[in-house]
Amino acid sequence: MKSLYGLLLPGAALFLSGAGQPATDAKPPIIDVHLHAYESDPRWAERVPNPATGKLLTATTEKSHREATLAELKRHNVVKAVLSNGRDNVEVVDRWKAAAPDLIIPSPGFDGPRQEPQGVPAGGAVRELTTPLPELGALRKDYLAGRFKAMGEIGAVYAGLALDDPKLEPYFALAEELDVPVGVHTGISSPNTPYLGSPRFRAGLGNPRTLEEVLIRHPKLRIYLQHAGYPYLQETKALMLVYPQVYADLAAIDWIIPREEFHDYLRNLMRAGLGKRLMFGSDQMVWPEAIGLAIEGIETADFLSPEQKRDIFYHNAVRFLRMDEKRP
Repeated sequence: MKSLYGLLLPGAALFLSGAGQPATDAKPPIIDVHLHAYESDPRWAERVPNPATGKLLTATTEKSHREATLAELKRHNVVKAVLSNGRDNVEVVDRWKAAAPDLIIPSPGFDGPRQEPQGVPAGGAVRELTTPLPELGALRKDYLAGRFKAMGEIGAVYAGLALDDPKLEPYFALAEELDVPVGVHTGISSPNTPYLGSPRFRAGLGNPRTLEEVLIRHPKLRIYLQHAGYPYLQETKALMLVYPQVYADLAAIDWIIPREEFHDYLRNLMRAGLGKRLMFGSDQMVWPEAIGLAIEGIETADFLSPEQKRDIFYHNAVRFLRMDEKRP
C-alpha cells in the first residue's frame, strides 16, 4: 500500500536463465511482484519509522533508497521485481532499470487525475499526492518500444476512483490488447489516509468486487489483486474463484499487519484452493528492510508446505508473468 506510513526446485534453473543471475546455493530464487521507486517522498524528510519495527528510515534520497533496496533484493536472491513509480515522474523507474537491468521489470504506476481536493481547509492543509493518468497514446508507444513490461500499481482508490470507473477503462483495454500484466491496489490503506495526502480515498473503493465488470469486458486481461484484497476476504475469494485468470499478491499485509492476522487471512485463501495464484510481493515503500520482513511473513507460515511456499515465492509469478515462455 503505497501511502502507508505508519530449496531451488527441479526445473527452476530453466527460468533463471532469463532472470539475469543464477540462484545461489544458500537461497532459492524469489520474484517480488510489488516494488516501488521514488524520486522524492515526504517521508524521507520526516524519517518516518517503519510501521512494523518502529525503526527510523535511513535511506532518505532517491539514490540511497535505490541502492539500499537493490542490496536487500540481492541479499535475499530476488531475481526479478516488478517496479513502479510512487507519486513521481515515471523516469525514476528508468533509472532503477538502468541500475539493475536484469532484475527490474519496469511498470508505470498511477492513481488518477489531479483535481483540487474537496473540503480541504483554507491554506491547503492537505497535500494531494495522487499521480495523474498518463496520456494513452504515449503510453502505447512506450509499451511497443519495450520501455515498460507491466502496468500498475494502479492506485485508483487514492484518487477516489473505483476500479470500474470509466476513466480507467482505456488502460485496461490497452493492457488486454498488448497482453500486459496489470497490478491494481485492492483493500484498505494506512490509518488517516484521507487526511494525509489522499482526501478522496475511501476504504470501500478498495473492495475487489469493483473489478468484476472490468473482467467481464476484458476476459483476457492478466490482472492481480495487490494486497490480496485485505481485509475483504469473502469478496476476494468470490472474485478469484469465479475468474481463474485473476491472481493476487500478498504485499504489505505480509509484514505490516499483525502476523497472526496475516497468517489467518493467508490460511483462508489457501483453504479456498487459491494457493497456485498467490504471489510474493514486498511493497517495501521507503523501507528497504521490509523485503526481508515480508519474506519472513511467508516463511513463518507453518501451515504452508515447502512446495506451497515455493509456489508463492516463485513459481506462481513465473506462470503469471510468463517467464517460462520463449518470446522473440
